[in-house]
Amino acid sequence: MADENVNQNENETEIPADEPVAEAPAEEASVAEEPGEEAPAAEEASEVPVAEAAAAEPAADAAEPAAEAEAAEAAPSPQSGPKPKKKRVPRSERPQRTRPKRVKADERKPMVRLEKPEHERGRRQERQGTVVSAVQDKTIIVQVATVKAHPRYKKVVRRSQRFHAHDERNVAKVGDVVRIIETRPVSKLKRWRLAEVVEEAK
Repeated sequence: MADENVNQNENETEIPADEPVAEAPAEEASVAEEPGEEAPAAEEASEVPVAEAAAAEPAADAAEPAAEAEAAEAAPSPQSGPKPKKKRVPRSERPQRTRPKRVKADERKPMVRLEKPEHERGRRQERQGTVVSAVQDKTIIVQVATVKAHPRYKKVVRRSQRFHAHDERNVAKVGDVVRIIETRPVSKLKRWRLAEVVEEAK
């Protein structure tokens, strides 16, 4: 009996030493600490791939055009051959282009004429020469002589040129010195008209 009581006392004394109640708070604390440690680690792990993925996406985007450019350079350029001819379509089957229709005015605008200028149009050339022929009606042939030095040899060179001029009143006679002025074409050869008789023939 005494031995049993001793064993029971030892068991009772051992029970408080090996109580799981005292160990439970430590285990719970360790369990509570472990998830806490794992949670930030898990958050860091989750943040790292997101950041790496975000950094990797632009790099991948930049790598794709570079890869395409390299592929384009590596691929041989197609030879330029004759362009395919378009199939000829009859005019009746071609698409019609709609043109804006012009609206007809009810009243015609009055014609506005500009006033005739007082001065003569432009600067007309003039020549002075001698009448060579006055046989034709209302036409004289005027010979204009020019005297000038040769540009290189400095020799005095005489040249003459004949002009058909229009004489409306048949005033000029052979030998008269007259002044002719440039005008509109009067006939096939006449581009000049008599302005005045400078000196009559003797």
